[in-house]
Amino acid sequence: MLKTWVVVPTCLPLVLRRCHTCASERFRASGKFRVNAHHKLIDAWLLVLCTACGVTAKLTLLERMNVRSVRPELLDRLHDNDPGLTAELLQDPIVQHRNRIALDWDNAWRLDTDGPDHLDREVIDVSVRFAARIPVRPTRLIAEGCGLSRGEVERLITEGNVVSATRLSGKLSGDFSFTLKR
Repeated sequence: MLKTWVVVPTCLPLVLRRCHTCASERFRASGKFRVNAHHKLIDAWLLVLCTACGVTAKLTLLERMNVRSVRPELLDRLHDNDPGLTAELLQDPIVQHRNRIALDWDNAWRLDTDGPDHLDREVIDVSVRFAARIPVRPTRLIAEGCGLSRGEVERLITEGNVVSATRLSGKLSGDFSFTLKR
């Protein structure tokens, strides 16, 4: 029987970027946008706050774009400070690259399993889905979902008792599946 686990964000991740005031490296998204128009050109920023000193920094979203080239729904969401848009834009690789930021997902996600009824089976087939692009080590997910230590999961992988078509070393942020044999 196939089990489905889901990695779900619980809150917005922290933004890793150096603060120009206090040299802290963590910012939290305020959920507010700043939109500025210059005749037919528009700029838009996501405002982030330093976790140490509270200073505001801007992450560039749109820069000197023609207003007609921006989708009207996007403009409405920017003006309404849509919290869903904040989450979407923080995970956008283009926004991350343009602003030279990374995301810190520690304590910002959880693993939803169907309950502990699968732990007593000899063979467990699991499909892991990601609700957002959250980089997590598969060994950590397997350990948390099965109630094992990460070392024990590593041992099971080397013995061939955890099998997957996806490489289980490093971090993943995309869906994968595995089979655990006890």
